[in-house]
Amino acid sequence: MHPVTPALTEVRVDVWLWAARFFKTRSLAKQAIDGGKIDVNGGGCKPAKALHVGDTLRIGRGEERLEVEVLALADRRGPASAAQALYRESEASRLAREAQREQRRLAGVQAPRQRPDKHARRELRQLKDRHET
Repeated sequence: MHPVTPALTEVRVDVWLWAARFFKTRSLAKQAIDGGKIDVNGGGCKPAKALHVGDTLRIGRGEERLEVEVLALADRRGPASAAQALYRESEASRLAREAQREQRRLAGVQAPRQRPDKHARRELRQLKDRHET
């Protein structure tokens, strides 16, 4: 089962983003498009916009910004290796992402702090009680 179907001449943007594994579900791809995170050929788009081979997409996912060229069309989700054959990321986009990743690493960005568990909350409460008296 190979997801690239040569008979396709156009595919919906949300379907292609899902098939190319940029988003886990089609509804997440649709939300990103509706939220203005996806541009096709330099302009905004709607989820049902027809995508063709050669189109350029700008994709924003959290901190990540990608610029990709559509090399092939697919309307089914396949293995990651097949999904990577659907697009080519521009060199400038790849370099910018790597620089941003290195910058975050050097800045020491840590994972978000978690709430203390039951035992830690109890210890904190005891410490606070001791300092108040």
